[in-house]
Amino acid sequence: MISCQSEVKQEEQASPEKPNIIFILADDLGYGDLGFLGQEYIETPNIDRLAKEGMFFSDFYSGSTVCAPSRSSFLTGMHTGHTPIRGNSEVQPEGQFPMPDSVLTVAKVMKQAGYVTGAFGKWGLGFIGSTGEPASQGFEEFYGYNCQRYAHRYYPAYLWHNDEKIDLPGNDWTTKGDYAPDLIQEKTLEFIDENKENPFFLFMPIVTPHAELAAPDDEIMEKYRAMFPDEKPYVAGNGADYGPDMRIPGYQSQPYPHATFAAMVERIDRYVGEVLQKLESNGLSENTVIIFTSDNGAHREGGADPEFFDSNGKFRGFKRDLYEGGVRAPMIAWWPNKIKAGSTTDHVSAFWDLLPTFAAIGGEKITKSIDGISFLPTLLGEGNQQKHEFLYWEFHEQGGKQAVRQGNWKGVKLQVFGSDEPTLELYDLSKDPGETQNLASENPEKMEELKALMEQSHTQNPIFSFYKEEKESATK
Repeated sequence: MISCQSEVKQEEQASPEKPNIIFILADDLGYGDLGFLGQEYIETPNIDRLAKEGMFFSDFYSGSTVCAPSRSSFLTGMHTGHTPIRGNSEVQPEGQFPMPDSVLTVAKVMKQAGYVTGAFGKWGLGFIGSTGEPASQGFEEFYGYNCQRYAHRYYPAYLWHNDEKIDLPGNDWTTKGDYAPDLIQEKTLEFIDENKENPFFLFMPIVTPHAELAAPDDEIMEKYRAMFPDEKPYVAGNGADYGPDMRIPGYQSQPYPHATFAAMVERIDRYVGEVLQKLESNGLSENTVIIFTSDNGAHREGGADPEFFDSNGKFRGFKRDLYEGGVRAPMIAWWPNKIKAGSTTDHVSAFWDLLPTFAAIGGEKITKSIDGISFLPTLLGEGNQQKHEFLYWEFHEQGGKQAVRQGNWKGVKLQVFGSDEPTLELYDLSKDPGETQNLASENPEKMEELKALMEQSHTQNPIFSFYKEEKESATK
């Protein structure tokens, strides 16, 4: 890990005013799901506008290939070998294993910098009353799903506003009345109105298009039903549909899976458009930074069909893979009159770079060691942009996976703690972005170098043990 103190000192004068910062995080949105990146079926005019007026990061990566560790990486500025939450570990009766309240988070940094902080959407890093709840991690207001398991459902019986459970009278796990993402969007826009006189940091972890497939029966859905009239329905298993026998973790049946997925993605685009309109009506557009991206690659649960939509574009893999399709994320940065409109950068960066970047924008110093590097020089097109020696990921399911990107080389290690012997793979992304040709046997020295980086990047975590010896020690 590196200290960002000297870097932030050099950059804090680059932005004398404190611009508002909005981080929009879609859930399971694939690299190929957006119009400006080649999506043929789904319309995303507002997100396309962000790209046209802002900067596209072609080599940007999520924190992980599933939800909770990806968010933990963003919040702490650390990759999954260092960040405290490294998997989707459940606690009962509701919530995920809590992040420690002692850790540095981006919300704490922005609050220290004088920002009002709010998070609206899906949390998944600690239940209400635990050390991981939003208030303990620096957010002054939270509205949405605390538990990411409950966020499987778009018509929940309740949401959370800070530490208060908000019952939704239109929903009772059998009746579907209130579409939760719309309710969350209303609170998001209210937050902008209420804080138009103050610098604010707004985290928007939007739930869509994560399975289940569900969208309101409105003009968006009508448009896509007409586009896909002869669909094969998705039929869910026992307990997945709303009703007296419903199990919360499941995904409902859907007679129009393609139309619904497309409508969910376009609904994200509508939310983005509403945020832009709200900024304009409050005179905030010229002094607001928006970052838009996704928490990991496209999913295949609940009837979703990423192959049909070409959701991973030219990349291999999906959610839960450490191939590019699982961790390469579409990222747009928008900042009128600061960022060159319509620009693209191949600066290699990741979720853990957002904390130091936002700190630099807000003029705040960071003295603790983190993995992230501010990319503010890239945004402004000035100064010397510091670069990563490498990026690292680890994934604690499916036998254990590790990956490293160093320059154009990508190393992947499978079955880290599984029953099979570890598999080593090496790809040259400059020639093979689809990771189709394993070059490990032809480049043993490079493979060993990347393997050594994997080993040195992982630190032991008493909750999320990884290597075989760690797991064996944890069970004694």
